[in-house]
Amino acid sequence: MSADFSQVLQQTLKDIRIELSDVFDKNFEKKSFFAEAWRREQADPGLGSLMMRTGTLRRSIRSQINGNVIEFYSEHPGAALHNEGGAIIVTARMKRFFWAKYYEMAGRTSRSKANESKAKIAEYYKALALKKVGDKITLPKRQFLGYAPEVEVTVRKIIEENLHQYFNKIDFTKK
Repeated sequence: MSADFSQVLQQTLKDIRIELSDVFDKNFEKKSFFAEAWRREQADPGLGSLMMRTGTLRRSIRSQINGNVIEFYSEHPGAALHNEGGAIIVTARMKRFFWAKYYEMAGRTSRSKANESKAKIAEYYKALALKKVGDKITLPKRQFLGYAPEVEVTVRKIIEENLHQYFNKIDFTKK
């Protein structure tokens, strides 16, 4: 492989990494993984999207190039659970947290319409707090990283553009 082509390969990997980073980030704005919308939380109205509440998960996404491979990852403790879905086991600590959130929300409620959603949130936390230690809470898959046909289209487009530029620079008339 010539030095020129090696540079084209490295530039192509950088271009793919940058473009896919942007594409994956836009999935958070759309609250979906391309065409597959994230399942909305039914029981916690008024809290906003679980995936967007603090932005920590979104900001935790990293990428790096290792040789000829691009890796996307997150060190956020809940990243894999959200990306793939799964179950968590209720612990005593979780129950204390749920009770604290319940009392926090219940203390803010009144009969006004604006506080009706806070009352619903309080009931949501109460229901979680009443779960037994060892019970499972199932979280749906809310994929934000990974393969999709749209990823393949993006990668193919970048490769084709970079190869087209590379071959347009070659003088085929030289012997």
